[in-house]
Amino acid sequence: MPDSFGSDPLVHREIASPNWNERKAPISMVVLHYTEMKPVESAIERMCDPHAEVSAHYCITEEGEVIRLVPEDKRAWHAGRSYWRGQKDVNSASIGIELDHPGHALGYREFAESQIEALLPLLDRIVKTYDIARANVVAHSDIAPARKIDPGELFPWDRLARCKLCLPRPEKLQLGDPFDNDGAFYLALERFGYDITDGRKAVEAFQRRWRPERIDGEIDGEIRAILFQLLLDRDRGIAR
Repeated sequence: MPDSFGSDPLVHREIASPNWNERKAPISMVVLHYTEMKPVESAIERMCDPHAEVSAHYCITEEGEVIRLVPEDKRAWHAGRSYWRGQKDVNSASIGIELDHPGHALGYREFAESQIEALLPLLDRIVKTYDIARANVVAHSDIAPARKIDPGELFPWDRLARCKLCLPRPEKLQLGDPFDNDGAFYLALERFGYDITDGRKAVEAFQRRWRPERIDGEIDGEIRAILFQLLLDRDRGIAR
C-alpha cells in the first residue's frame, strides 16, 4: 500500500505537492477529474502552488505518464465542496486522479488512448488495495453537480466498467414508469448518492454519467428507468 513516496511500478514520476493534510476518514472512493489546463506542466504547477490550495494524488498525462503528487494516505485537495452517499468530506474519503485534458473550456475531445491505458492498471490497483465499491468510482461532476462537469460526457466509463472498475450502464431496464412524479425521482437520485440541492444540475450530472448522448437536465422516462435499475441492482447486492 503506497503510504509514502517510494517505488511503485505504475508511477513514472513523483512531484511532491505541499497541498495536503491528514485524512479524517478511511479511503472508500476514487474521484476522476480533468485538468482543463494546457500544457500539463501548468496544471502540475498549480497543484504544487501552496497559494492555489488544490492538489490531487495523481496526474496522468495524455502521453500516459503517471505522476504522483500526494501520497495516498494523505488528504489531497481535489474535490472541493462536494458530497457523495452521505459523505461531505470527500477529500478525506477519496483518492483524486487528474487527467491531463483541455476540458470543455479549451476544446473538449476524446481522451487519449495512452492515458486510459495508464489509468486502468492504476485504478485497478487502488480499487483492490482499498476494496472500493464500483459505485464509488465517480466523476467530479457526480460529487459536485452544481459546480463541475468533468471529466465529461466523452470519458470512457464503458472501458472502466468492462474491467469491473466502475458500475456499467444498465442494459436491461424494468418496464413501466417507476416514479410517480419528479419529486419521487429526486428523492431516488439522492438515495443513489447525488446532492440534489440544485435539481436540474443533479439531473445533468446523472445524464452525463449514465446517458451522455443527451444531457438536457430534463427528467424523462429513460433516465427514470436507468436510475430505477441502478437502485434495483444495488438493493439486490449485484451493483456494489
